[in-house]
Amino acid sequence: MNIENASALNVTWRKSSRSNQNDNCVEFAFPADRGSFVRDSKNPEGPALALTAQAHTALIAAVSSGEFDFGIV
Repeated sequence: MNIENASALNVTWRKSSRSNQNDNCVEFAFPADRGSFVRDSKNPEGPALALTAQAHTALIAAVSSGEFDFGIV
């Protein structure tokens, strides 16, 4: 599910501890009644995706395995 304005969600957003202030990162939020939300840290008022717990786990596994690495160093 797509949420048009991520800042309208009443959640706490978290950025990876491996991020720094200048990186282009994604942020996650973990509401008690759902899997997770994900948004672009550069655009906090932009869209967010709502993920089921299963979809969140699959996304993290894909990122960890390098599935989305496209020659970026």
